Amino acid sequence: MTRTMSLTMTLTRNPRLVNFVFLVFSATLTNAQFRCPDEKGFFADPQQCDLYYFCNEEGHAEERLCKDGLVFRDDNPKKDFCDLPANVPCGDRTLLQEPQSSKLCPRANGYFKHEDPDSCDKFVNCIDGVGSVMSCPPGLVYEDKMSSCVWAQDSTRLCDANKREILDDGFSCPEGDVAGPQGRILPHPTYPHPEDCAKFYICRNGVVPQKGQCENQTVYNEESFRCTDPELVQGCEDYYKQRN
Repeated sequence: MTRTMSLTMTLTRNPRLVNFVFLVFSATLTNAQFRCPDEKGFFADPQQCDLYYFCNEEGHAEERLCKDGLVFRDDNPKKDFCDLPANVPCGDRTLLQEPQSSKLCPRANGYFKHEDPDSCDKFVNCIDGVGSVMSCPPGLVYEDKMSSCVWAQDSTRLCDANKREILDDGFSCPEGDVAGPQGRILPHPTYPHPEDCAKFYICRNGVVPQKGQCENQTVYNEESFRCTDPELVQGCEDYYKQRN
């Protein structure tokens, strides 16, 4: 059996190997065809968006490759810069290197959707193959095409960004703005606990509930939105006396 026949049979049995050989062949052909322009600088490969070349004064092309997940930004030949795909119009440069995927990360670098489709407000930040789950600011959802958090109406995803979180005791942040003592809208309004004078709730950005606790010998005052002396809060004057 000749080497050619042996290779043909191997490729026939392994379609993934066929794809790999094709990509290697395509890249080799592209490198051989690439010609540096007259100027020195960094220039994009015409077919592969994360592949580019450094051309020196003699017109010699040195092949370079962005980190997996990033692509070459070709708007300035004097800059050696790889960026997120959302920031770079690749156009006809549709080829990319083989993904170096890992847990949580489809590619080694970049921002990606959370694996739970219902977690619209969460995304994964991947750096060299290490993924960290992060959250959008309250009221926003992650948009994969833009690699950023956006308002729900600007997203292509069907997400309920206004879904109210509920604490284990049943509290959720009421809708609507809350005006403070000077009439200004409170960015993080607080609310009294229905049964405990020394406890209260904080609504971060008006939508994310969190439990609060006054310091010893003080109780929550819903008129001033702060913890004060028990004698200043009707119904809570004897709070600490009753607990002793």
